[in-house]
Amino acid sequence: MIRNQDTPGALLDPTDVRGMFDRIVQRYDLMNRLMTGGRDVAWRREAARIAIGSGADRGMDVATGTGDLAFELHRQGIPLVAGIDFSGGMLRAAESKRLSAGTKGVTFVQGDAMHLPFPDATFDALTIAWGLRNLPDYAAGIQELARVLRPEGRLVILEMTPLQNPLLRRAFDLYFQNAVPVIGGIISGDWQAYRYLPESVGAFPPAVELAGMMRGAGLRNVRYKLVGGGTVALHIGIRN
Repeated sequence: MIRNQDTPGALLDPTDVRGMFDRIVQRYDLMNRLMTGGRDVAWRREAARIAIGSGADRGMDVATGTGDLAFELHRQGIPLVAGIDFSGGMLRAAESKRLSAGTKGVTFVQGDAMHLPFPDATFDALTIAWGLRNLPDYAAGIQELARVLRPEGRLVILEMTPLQNPLLRRAFDLYFQNAVPVIGGIISGDWQAYRYLPESVGAFPPAVELAGMMRGAGLRNVRYKLVGGGTVALHIGIRN
């Protein structure tokens, strides 16, 4: 693993992160369902609902992967949704889903979450699910997400978070650091990718620190909710 020594961010260099996601795209959705017991579907649904609030005209899902959260934003009522990711393999899978479903109003764009290809104050609702942990600078990434939000727009971050209860954390780590790499390696054929997952979660800031980064980016009414037995945090902040 290549640790970014200059800024608090992902354990891997961005080029390595991109290559990893390109390699695991064929089994990405299946592994998400298996690792969460299918709960990732409900968490995305809740993230979309919170991001939309009382209504939104334009939404974006960053680090969209195969597009599930972008489609959910659209399904819940946002007429125009952009899904952005820097993995070409993930975007091809997302576009294939869009074409198969005949979905209109969702567009997929290849781009860097650290330098979003949109002007300031473009979106009413913005989500990122299990993607912030892979950015090279967490605080700068949140600032960039906030930049493209309109005033009163909502940012929702759905992300793994280190368990704070020592006993539960030890039990979870036994599963996460041992079973997940084996299952992921067998199903995806990429053992390294699913070794990276628990390592990246262990190095990620706890929910309270992430909330502080959101406030530092100029977001207000920042709050979070723990789900998945405390292993996943759903953060929300509103643009001033």
